[in-house]
Amino acid sequence: MMHYTLRQLEVFLAVAVTENISRAAETLAMSQSAVSGSLSDLEGHFDIQLFDRLGKRIQLNEFGRALRPRAQSLLEQAKDLENAFRSHSDIGRLHIGATLTIGNYLAVELMARFMREQPGAQVSLHVANTAEIVHKVANFELDIALVEGELSHPDLEITQWLEDELVIFCAPNHPLAAKSRLNDDDLMKATWIVREAGSGTRQTFERGMHGLLSKIKIMLELQHTEAIKRAVEAGLGIGCISKVALQNAFDRGSLVPLTVAHRDFHRHFYFIVHKHKYRSEGIKKWLAICQKSNL
Repeated sequence: MMHYTLRQLEVFLAVAVTENISRAAETLAMSQSAVSGSLSDLEGHFDIQLFDRLGKRIQLNEFGRALRPRAQSLLEQAKDLENAFRSHSDIGRLHIGATLTIGNYLAVELMARFMREQPGAQVSLHVANTAEIVHKVANFELDIALVEGELSHPDLEITQWLEDELVIFCAPNHPLAAKSRLNDDDLMKATWIVREAGSGTRQTFERGMHGLLSKIKIMLELQHTEAIKRAVEAGLGIGCISKVALQNAFDRGSLVPLTVAHRDFHRHFYFIVHKHKYRSEGIKKWLAICQKSNL
């Protein structure tokens, strides 16, 4: 006989994510007293404490953190079983994360393919920079994510996906557009429009510009690649973003690539998923679509 319920696990995990009883209650469509009671019953029955209470604040203690991945996996297996009871082909809901370049230029097409192959599947997409996406996957707020930043995290499984590279570019009427090849002196004299700190693109840019970072002039740091492209088109400076985001502009002639052969801006895109995340049918099928993609 089980001495805890799946609802108690849902309450435990909701409070773990929000670190707030009232927000957890809103998430679960329960009253605050019902959430508090469910959590107290779970802790009281096993004579344990899962959270530290500091006034109105509540946060996971070491014991709670240790149990959280197992509770998360168990609850997800229960939901997967429920889907199987309803229909053997029912994928259910999938929460996908993507960093900005992937989210804006690749993820929507992948979602369209997934939904064509899995009719009735519910998919949500959260797009943010690498630091935020990593946090949400580590916190079980996203099922799986596609990221462009090189990273290491003790709780995440990181799998190489696609090759990519950054390209330095400018407006057609920019003085550097006429040069067949740029040297470091050109890079130091230029005015730059770049991605913000915390993004995978900025990480690769800084690696590629090693030795020059303290000497270049950064005019603007922007979160969105389209904003960077518009600023460069307006003649405010030169930029460096993924070739995936630039090909259409190069084809139109509104932007031109600059050759910097002695600097390496190659990188990879990656899948990330929590090591303790239950691999549902939805996650498996999403990975299969991404892996056979030739985007």
